[in-house]
Amino acid sequence: MLGRVNHIAIAVPDLALATAGYRDTLGAKVSQAQALPEHGVTVVFVELENTKVELLEPLGEASPIAAFLDKNPSGGMHHICYEVADILAARDQLSATGARVLGSGEPKIGAHGKPVLFLHPKDFFGTLIELEQV
Repeated sequence: MLGRVNHIAIAVPDLALATAGYRDTLGAKVSQAQALPEHGVTVVFVELENTKVELLEPLGEASPIAAFLDKNPSGGMHHICYEVADILAARDQLSATGARVLGSGEPKIGAHGKPVLFLHPKDFFGTLIELEQV
């Protein structure tokens, strides 16, 4: 079911500072900031040869990243995104095994313009998992 790792997401309290750290200190290529109001985040992608790192900053009071940063004020790893060929088939297969899909269970459009779903971290050893259809 799982394809390659699409990205690893890191929640940060200051997106501009984190972006500058990856770009200026580590010499990485970074994207422009992109607001995703439907997900409650602003994102920047650090582009690497074999994957991406997604830097997430809260967007709005109801952002799920705000609660994460309340518990982890310096930031930290938020989720891992894996690619899947068919997100609905993956959802149905996972649900049949008892894995919990967060939200309504219907895919939303993610930062790459493709359907995404999130899986409950308690079902995957404390790790929030995002699935992205490719």
